Amino acid sequence: MSDFEAKMKSPKGIEPERWFTEMYRKHQGHPLRTLIALYKGNYHKFLLAVVFFTLKHCCVWVLPIVTANIINDISVKNPNTVRNIVFYTLLMIFLIGLNIPMNYRYVDYKSQATRYAETGLRKALIRKLQQLSIRFHVETQSGRLQSKIMRDVEAVEGLSTQLFLSTLNIVLNISIALAVTITKSWVVFLFFLVTTPIAAITMVSFRTKMKRRNYEFRKEMEETSARVMEMVELIPVTRAHALEEEEVEKMSRQLFTAAEKGYRLDLIQALFGSVGWAAFQVFQIICLAFTGYLAFKGDILAGDITLYQSYFASIVNQVSAIITLVPTITKGIESVNSIGEVLLSEDVEENEGKRPIETVEGHFEFKDVYFSYHDGEKDILQGLNLEVKQGETIALVGESGAGKSTILNMIIGFYLADRGKVLLDGQDLREIDLRTYRKYLAVVPQTSILFSGTIRDNIIYGCENVTEEQLQEVLRAANLKEFVDSLPKGLDTLVGEHGGRLSGGQRQRISIARALIRDPRIIVLDEATSALDSISEKLIQSAVNNLTAGRTTFIVAHRLSTIRDADKIAVIGDGRCVEYGTYEELMERKGAFYKLKKMQT
Repeated sequence: MSDFEAKMKSPKGIEPERWFTEMYRKHQGHPLRTLIALYKGNYHKFLLAVVFFTLKHCCVWVLPIVTANIINDISVKNPNTVRNIVFYTLLMIFLIGLNIPMNYRYVDYKSQATRYAETGLRKALIRKLQQLSIRFHVETQSGRLQSKIMRDVEAVEGLSTQLFLSTLNIVLNISIALAVTITKSWVVFLFFLVTTPIAAITMVSFRTKMKRRNYEFRKEMEETSARVMEMVELIPVTRAHALEEEEVEKMSRQLFTAAEKGYRLDLIQALFGSVGWAAFQVFQIICLAFTGYLAFKGDILAGDITLYQSYFASIVNQVSAIITLVPTITKGIESVNSIGEVLLSEDVEENEGKRPIETVEGHFEFKDVYFSYHDGEKDILQGLNLEVKQGETIALVGESGAGKSTILNMIIGFYLADRGKVLLDGQDLREIDLRTYRKYLAVVPQTSILFSGTIRDNIIYGCENVTEEQLQEVLRAANLKEFVDSLPKGLDTLVGEHGGRLSGGQRQRISIARALIRDPRIIVLDEATSALDSISEKLIQSAVNNLTAGRTTFIVAHRLSTIRDADKIAVIGDGRCVEYGTYEELMERKGAFYKLKKMQT
């Protein structure tokens, strides 16, 4: 464990992600309470950060007082003026120098607390996503989940930082300015109370219009970006049909529309900036005139004019900053609620407390199984009965929507029966710890799922202590040996994002090698040879035969010619097994399977 990880300890000695989930559950419906609770155990770091923040800002708050005192000494011809100037100079140099170590310590403690929450929240989301049911993932767009992990957590961290840093800065600056002012002149203090809100309102009067123009420009830029991506993708089609000029004209219109929105935004920003600057300067002049008049009357010293000018500017800026915080707070609170949608979801795969299994033979029984999806109007499986003996290879065939993929998902344990039972070696899948069962399972999906890395990394994913001899044996069994040997870097060749540098057949054989290296007892093959050319299909089919030997295997295939060697074929129709037998038996019956086969020939 690194020193940084050691600093990020959560309360009660439990994992940060579990702690955050508990806090969300405890304070659900109260986002600000939730946010505060997330830092429990780190409050002392915030307190220390406040102390160091105050020390590092001393030079800013003391400078107006020092400036005023020097001017006052000169104006009243104080005999100790030179000594005081030297003292104030050394004092300010010391305070400015103090800013460096104090700022470092402030950021150190603040960042420990905020990064703790940021990392903990992301870990909590990742852990929860691993626990949520496959049904949840199917029904939720992956882009939304990615946004919660990255954008929403970043917004929450930004909210924490802004609430802490900006609020602290605002409170301290206003408090010190008003405290110093009221101790020196209650008349000036009353002037501040009256004029500051007016100045702040004047400076933010354009915010509504600016927000609308910003929104319009952002949307137009998003549209332009989408059009540009579309144009780039269509270049081959555009070129093939001699539509270059039409495409240029269409994009020109879009670019001019975006430019017009940007032009309007520039104008309103310029107007806002000039009006805000003018208003600020007018109130500064009013403050100067008012304090100058008080000095002329002798109510304050001449040097105090500079003091009040500095503090008035500080107060106006801080009041404006409060209004600026509102969008950040709103966005952060929405993100707190957004993260809660995942952390508080009850649609999880429950394995805790269930019976673990230590061995798997591979005997399956579907007994009167019914299943429907959450938003389904009818049962996908309607009284399915099916038995698969240990070591058998069974092919599931049927029309699209018949329930084949649902059966595979139930074998994996992604879905559990609504009614009836799915038995593995006589044990109901609902009663066992599916994590222990899946150690004996391998899945080769229709679309090969590879991650950015080497061929070796993708094959041995999740397996430890794999020897080079085992790896070479698997390469031969998956018909990958010749291909890998032809590569300059062999197994250490990068496959690219999603395996983009490889052909479909090569990706599929890597998936089969990944299954083989696990030495599973149960194999699930979902359209392993779909969308491949005949040569690739033969290589894949040979690899599949090596993979399934001696293992209970479930195959879904639309190309019925690829399942001749299956021990049994189950024809699925309307959620039931309507025919069951060997390839030859089903062809002789001339029933549902025979009709499907004839349709393909």
